[in-house]
Amino acid sequence: MKPVYIWLHLALLGASLLAVLGWTDPGSSRGLNVGMEDSQAEESRSFEVTRREGPSGRDGQPASCGKKLCSRGSRCVVQLSLAPEERVSVATVTVGLSTVLTCAVQGDLRPPIVWKRNGLTLNFLDLEDINDFGEDDSLYITKVTTVHMGNYTCHASGYEKLFQTHVLQVNVPPVIRVYPETQAQEPGVAASLRCHAEGIPMPRITWLKNGMVVSTQMSKQLSLLANGSELHIGSVRYEDTGAYTCIAKNEVGVDEDISSLFIEDSARKTLANILWREEGLSVGNMFYVFSDDGIVILHPVDCEIQRHLKPTEKIFMSYEDICPQEEGAATQPCEWTSAVNVRHRYIYAAQPALSRVLVVDVQAQKVLQSIGVDPLPTKLSYDKSHDQVWVLSWGDVHKSQPSLQVITEASTGQSQHLIRTPFSGVDDFFIPPTNLIINHIRFGFIFNKSEPAVHKVDLETLLPLKTIGLQRHGCLPQAMAHTHLGGHFLVQCRQDGASPAAPQLLIDSVTDSVVGPNGDVTGTPRVSPDGRFIVSAAATSPQLYVQEVTLRGEIRTLFALKVSQGVADVAFQLSFAQSNQYYVYATLETEPALLSLELPSGKAGLLKNFREPPTGPARPWGGPRRVVRDSGLFGQYLLTTAQESLFLINGRQNALRCEVSGIKGATTVVWVDEV
Repeated sequence: MKPVYIWLHLALLGASLLAVLGWTDPGSSRGLNVGMEDSQAEESRSFEVTRREGPSGRDGQPASCGKKLCSRGSRCVVQLSLAPEERVSVATVTVGLSTVLTCAVQGDLRPPIVWKRNGLTLNFLDLEDINDFGEDDSLYITKVTTVHMGNYTCHASGYEKLFQTHVLQVNVPPVIRVYPETQAQEPGVAASLRCHAEGIPMPRITWLKNGMVVSTQMSKQLSLLANGSELHIGSVRYEDTGAYTCIAKNEVGVDEDISSLFIEDSARKTLANILWREEGLSVGNMFYVFSDDGIVILHPVDCEIQRHLKPTEKIFMSYEDICPQEEGAATQPCEWTSAVNVRHRYIYAAQPALSRVLVVDVQAQKVLQSIGVDPLPTKLSYDKSHDQVWVLSWGDVHKSQPSLQVITEASTGQSQHLIRTPFSGVDDFFIPPTNLIINHIRFGFIFNKSEPAVHKVDLETLLPLKTIGLQRHGCLPQAMAHTHLGGHFLVQCRQDGASPAAPQLLIDSVTDSVVGPNGDVTGTPRVSPDGRFIVSAAATSPQLYVQEVTLRGEIRTLFALKVSQGVADVAFQLSFAQSNQYYVYATLETEPALLSLELPSGKAGLLKNFREPPTGPARPWGGPRRVVRDSGLFGQYLLTTAQESLFLINGRQNALRCEVSGIKGATTVVWVDEV
């Protein structure tokens, strides 16, 4: 037997003596590594390690040196290298396609490659969209969506300091909506045609009229506002009649839609006139306000109540009162906890004391039916992807028997079914909203506010899938929000007593893992409709935080605004000056004013001359003391409540429009677009 010699080759200066003399475990990070701080003069980062022990082969080399990975009992050299220009690789893929990320860490006898996202190893997770690492240890992502945006790192097992970062960017073809689809105007009045486009990169908008490109040189009355997203004609003429096509285009696609304009004398009545003036404005474009005195249907353009459904008005199918009174008892106000819009056809509204949900027919402007649910329903949420309304009931004011029920086929209005879910001990739940880019949601979350965990559920089967623990961060979840850009879930943690509020936590929707705190941001998170902006505030917090999600899926804080009074509620309003920018409107907890905030610039203003907010004890089931609601994608009005009145705000002018008095106890407001 020949003696076994120990060979040591060092390609790096300053190597650890421990790595020279001892065994280096490929499964740990204690091996001989090179950090980012090493000499910038290196052509590439590399190292060679000789491991001792084990018999020699015929050529004097260890018997296992022909294998990919050195094993114990062998002596071989591992050489790894990564060229400086490959340390960061940016890959761009179109949504819906698949992509392959290949690790550029090279070398003889390279150990297996480990892939990570947000610090979590992906190799051993059972992910349906990241499930094949191939023979060359590449990362395969199938059917890429915007949640996959972000950074992915790779390194050889045991050598974490020599790593490559892959930045995955996701392009999305444009998706557009136009408003109105059809309108009729008299000669001499102004007309606007609006087009909202979303996509990555941001789409460019052009207009055609009857197939010809529209430009501002065609008429002094014509102007293109907000980067072309609004075509405005100051004084229309008969020749302005036509089909106006909005075209949105970016590097990966194009989308288009038509908005038709008819110019006609007031004496004439075309089909377009009927559709626009009678159907569109008579039953759609309304605020539905649920108050002590029934349901108020408010027309924002005219600033007047179009219809008032009194408490004694009958429910169509059962002939019960909307708000029945006990015989011989003093008049009791109507009581509402939550209401949701179902495809702009119906509104579902919860009545806690009556343990039922009312279904309001938007077209008829009547209460169609009532659906009996478990005692004390406190929260409703509409799952548009599966056409179902989720109902959270407490059982009693002590929450002794909370339950979750689901009303299926909600948009049919009459043939619904009520399903009891298997979940128990539920305090709250969260269903991510859809938008123009994300039109289907598969999963939601349920949680107990005294348990440091959230539970992922399948919205179709109504079955639990996974529990995500928050114990390590000491977080008791109070509320959640979601942005599809980068796949972030934001979790508000409970504040205990007078102690400072704990920061929000971030959960990665790709791996269902906790990433860590969202910086020092606290409060209830709210996300803009396109997923780009996150506004976090609370009634008990003196700070309002504004964050932006970049096209690389990274969250960055833009600014924090001091709001000494605390924030009750928040609404987003699309900017009329810049396309795809927003205004944020926030009601203050104790002050009769409305905060306006331009995003992303941070320019702030305060609208005053409002009446005092509702007083008295807070409602047992929570909710904002002062509500603020926007009027949809193309709306320019917002509504907020006071003690005994409503206020309408003109978002285009950023000014108070009018007050509607005599409306007491307005706790729930729903906007309905055109039907």
